[in-house]
Amino acid sequence: MSEPKENICYFKGEYTALKNANINIQTHALQYGTACFGGIRGYWNEEHNNIYIFRIEDHYRRLKESASILCMEFPYSLEKFTGIIKNILGKSEWKQNIYLRPVIYKSDLDISPRLHNVGDSFFVYAIALDDYLDTQKGLNVCVSSWVRIHETQIPTRAKASGGYINSALAKSEAMQQGYDEAILFDINGNISEGSASNIFFVRNGTLHTPDLSSSILEGITRRTIMELARELGVDVVERNVSRSELYTADEVFFAGTGVQVAWIKNIDNRQIGDGQIGPLTKKLQSLFFEIVKGQKEEYNRWLTPVYDKK
Repeated sequence: MSEPKENICYFKGEYTALKNANINIQTHALQYGTACFGGIRGYWNEEHNNIYIFRIEDHYRRLKESASILCMEFPYSLEKFTGIIKNILGKSEWKQNIYLRPVIYKSDLDISPRLHNVGDSFFVYAIALDDYLDTQKGLNVCVSSWVRIHETQIPTRAKASGGYINSALAKSEAMQQGYDEAILFDINGNISEGSASNIFFVRNGTLHTPDLSSSILEGITRRTIMELARELGVDVVERNVSRSELYTADEVFFAGTGVQVAWIKNIDNRQIGDGQIGPLTKKLQSLFFEIVKGQKEEYNRWLTPVYDKK
């Protein structure tokens, strides 16, 4: 499917064409990375003629928390935030899978690396997006030489724009060496996460994932996967994870808004399991995609339809 004829975004309190939404080169956030953002998925259901936004309340809450950590004001209520997102999608008449990027940023034209007494602004736009990483092909990944930022350096619970230099360094290193993605250690030498996703592994029927002390982002898809696994009767353990545990795992996969649920075939040139998507990964991936596309009514509490039914 093609892009809409006019892609509408929300910028400086108004709905406007995305091509016209530009910022001054003196903008504080551009100079210092003083911004926080969210990543929200919307899934097109052809049969329902609707886009379903996934877990918008959770994304709203995390964006507000990120803003609070960075001394930013976000005055919009959940209802206003939801309305803005539905409006930009409706005005653009999107009818495909989309990705939304809401951003709160320090918008003053100011030279000083600080957070207080600097004005804030907000925008949100949408782009077409299917797979960020191939969810069907097993990924070939490596453990990066770069270490994930620590909570005492840049708060890892905040989706702070400046912190993503850390992710970009690891991602480029991996891709330039022929890998699909990177896995980062935390400062203590434990496994943290991918460049922009959480990581899970299966061993002896139990699902494991690094806990919050491992400098991970508190992922919304991560939370979803843990909830679904427990509903399937699978034990889920959050703890410190060592590198070699991934090598000997039965299954390993990434989970995140962008990556969705993508299985890993090789880590550091070591095959994971039998080199095929594992049974639990496959079950969780299939269930996840059914849910986000509105095919499981019992999970519709997580979905916000864009277009009102007539």
